[in-house]
Amino acid sequence: GALLVGPPGTGKTLLAKAVAGEAGVPFFSLAGSDFVEMFVGVGASRVRDLFQDAQKAAPCIIFIDEIDAIGKSRDSRFGGNDEREQTLNQLLAEMDGFDTSKGILILGATNRPEILDKALLRPGRFDRRIIVDKPDLKGRFETLKVHSKDVMMDETVDLDALALATAGLVGSDLANMINEAAICAVKKGRKYVNQADLFEAFELVAVGGKEKKDRVMSEQERKIVAYHEVGHALIDKLLETSNELHKVSIIPRGGALGVTWTRPKDEKLHVSKEKLIAKITMSLGGRAAEEIVYGEDKVGTGASQDLQNVTNLAKKMVTQWGMSEKMGTMAYGKSQEHVFMGRDFGHQRDYSEEIAYQIDSEMKRIVDECYENAKKLLTDNRDMMDALANELLEHETLDEKEFEEIMERVKSSRA
Repeated sequence: GALLVGPPGTGKTLLAKAVAGEAGVPFFSLAGSDFVEMFVGVGASRVRDLFQDAQKAAPCIIFIDEIDAIGKSRDSRFGGNDEREQTLNQLLAEMDGFDTSKGILILGATNRPEILDKALLRPGRFDRRIIVDKPDLKGRFETLKVHSKDVMMDETVDLDALALATAGLVGSDLANMINEAAICAVKKGRKYVNQADLFEAFELVAVGGKEKKDRVMSEQERKIVAYHEVGHALIDKLLETSNELHKVSIIPRGGALGVTWTRPKDEKLHVSKEKLIAKITMSLGGRAAEEIVYGEDKVGTGASQDLQNVTNLAKKMVTQWGMSEKMGTMAYGKSQEHVFMGRDFGHQRDYSEEIAYQIDSEMKRIVDECYENAKKLLTDNRDMMDALANELLEHETLDEKEFEEIMERVKSSRA
């Protein structure tokens, strides 16, 4: 057996379909949930029937999608499920039981390999693990080419630039993006999709929903949002991170009142401590700008998502990546594989209260230092921040070229 493992939307089921087409043998496809029944014994009998049918058609391939529905670990501390366990036991027996002369290949697919039963992964069963990961730069380019081949596009379209901007997206996102771009072009009465349509579709799919130009904000709110977004973007430019600024906007989108959108200059698989510190500082730039302009008492709720992101990043730096001198090069907290009553016990503490206190204080130190640095950078460049915010209030959206022109103008006026 071979197990296809990877995040949702990366094409595990598509890969199995391709195998079915190429193999030239009978192909049985079903989902793990097809076996699950309320009545004990029904799932196990369905597994038996499936393998009997497959044996008559051998050599053949069986594909079980979302195999974690029946293959969940049986050593859970929170009680078992007799029906699911019997189904799993039957599958284990059929896969590598007493009769080993079957000529059946089994493919499984899951995005949660860590919760699968160990017996299912032992040699002789699903011993080959095929990682279907998020596509890299070349993979995204090829995927965009496949999905765009039936869409009429004009000469402005640059799939290389789009592939670079879409780091982190999976195949299904890219397919959806091409589709949305075509809809954008049709809405504007054009026969051909251009690059602007593709980037608009990317913002829709990846950044946070459609622009809500009809949402009414007071002048004071617009000003706060403008300073918040300029705070993010200006720090990104001043720190010269590995990102390019795509655009800054104060047009509400999804649940956000504004957006600062950066994209990587090149694809990096290794991220240094320096880059992570810069990322935290940039994320806190919006909050810092609000505090500098309006004072601590007038700071709003707009930074809630930023604060969650920096807290998670600081926690990983201290507990997983050994990036704190005080805590040393150790990992704290072990992964658990239990979901019970809707709660995910994904990370279990295996350290004392004293260590927990030290972790919390180190996280706070990292975030506090980054915040102070953000405030210093913006205070030292207050004239630049004011000029950018005023331009943003006037035009609602600034791209990288416009942003840099304003920065250069302020620099030359200083001289």
